[in-house]
Amino acid sequence: MALTPEQLARAHAAEEDQLRLAQLQRCSYEELQQLLAGDPAEAAAWIRSAAACGMIAAQLRLGRMLLEGTGVPLDRAAALCWFGRAGRRGDAEALNMVGRCLENGWGTAADAAQAAAHYRASAERGYDWGEYNLANLLFDGRGVPCDRRLALHWYQRAARQGHGRAMNLLARCFEEGWGCTADPVAALHWYERSARSGYFRGQFNFAALLAQQGRAAAAASWYLQAAAGGDPAIRGAIVTALRNAAAPALQAARRRVFALGRESSVQAP
Repeated sequence: MALTPEQLARAHAAEEDQLRLAQLQRCSYEELQQLLAGDPAEAAAWIRSAAACGMIAAQLRLGRMLLEGTGVPLDRAAALCWFGRAGRRGDAEALNMVGRCLENGWGTAADAAQAAAHYRASAERGYDWGEYNLANLLFDGRGVPCDRRLALHWYQRAARQGHGRAMNLLARCFEEGWGCTADPVAALHWYERSARSGYFRGQFNFAALLAQQGRAAAAASWYLQAAAGGDPAIRGAIVTALRNAAAPALQAARRRVFALGRESSVQAP
């Protein structure tokens, strides 16, 4: 009996998939890494075959592509499926991404408690994003009881790995005394490390403390870096923060940030 066009197409696709799998098995580690880092649209079929073959890095890449609609049609439920496959094998990055999907309702109903469980599994394997995301839920009491002392612990774990956002929030905890005794010296230290990592909110907060200390030139420099790398909201916050600045360096920084923000609808108060 002759095959239908649809059956022929499926058979052809299956044959191509088998050929890709055979070629993937002959690839060196470097060749596989180049393939995964290639153009998503061109590499999608290869990445899908590698993911089906059980390659965790390919499962993660495919999951991210599906989550963002990059190189493949947007399909967040399928993205969660691939993250879950890698996560069930204990991959810390995949467990964190399952947590992200559960927290935000990507491809599934939002479930903060399950998100926290996956973040914890990722964090316990030492993954900095898992540590940071778990800390955020603990800090706010979402999906888990609010525990700012424990949140501080996980922010510290992520910060020690160089996680810019975690360093900024660790500094904020030390500045405000959240989960600890207030420690201005530690706050300044971690804001500086966050700023130097390139995180614009850390740069803004570090600049604010420098301005309070009367170090206007240094503060202006960090405000400008935060404005250049940040979003319209942070540029608006800088313009507002420097509204009554007396130091010429800070006044000049405010004018430059205001000019930079015009196209982003930042208006001088």
